[in-house]
Amino acid sequence: MSDTSSHEPAERRPGLPASAVGRFRAETEDGVWTGRLVLFLRAMAVLSMAKGLYHWAELTGFIGSADQAFENQSMAWQSATVYFAVIELVAAVGLWLATPWGAVVWLTTVVSMAVIELMFPIVYGGSLVIVGIELLFLAIYLVLAWLAAQERPP
Repeated sequence: MSDTSSHEPAERRPGLPASAVGRFRAETEDGVWTGRLVLFLRAMAVLSMAKGLYHWAELTGFIGSADQAFENQSMAWQSATVYFAVIELVAAVGLWLATPWGAVVWLTTVVSMAVIELMFPIVYGGSLVIVGIELLFLAIYLVLAWLAAQERPP
């Protein structure tokens, strides 16, 4: 029927030296910093999911009073809210999967939020605390990505 020997782990195959198995394991295991980077990306994915759902709640009227309804806001606020409602959820999926495009989309959201807060304070209020938090997350990501890259052989 089918060959079951190909489904067995490498340790059980006859003729495979133990040194080769150990070398295979060492090459496939992720480093400490890579694991920490993936953990950070997953945490940022959860945060991005929460932010995206918050923007969708604003958009659909689940939060806020009647005078704070989506249609009563400025066009700039509406545009920014729709933009972040979509892009934060896309970033969350990419970050959770630890894909390169996920990090790029997430970096786009970080820079976009910082620019809106700094250059267009009328939209969301111009909070420097938000900018500081976003830049802190960006700095942590860059450090973890650099340390994870240092673990890989050239």
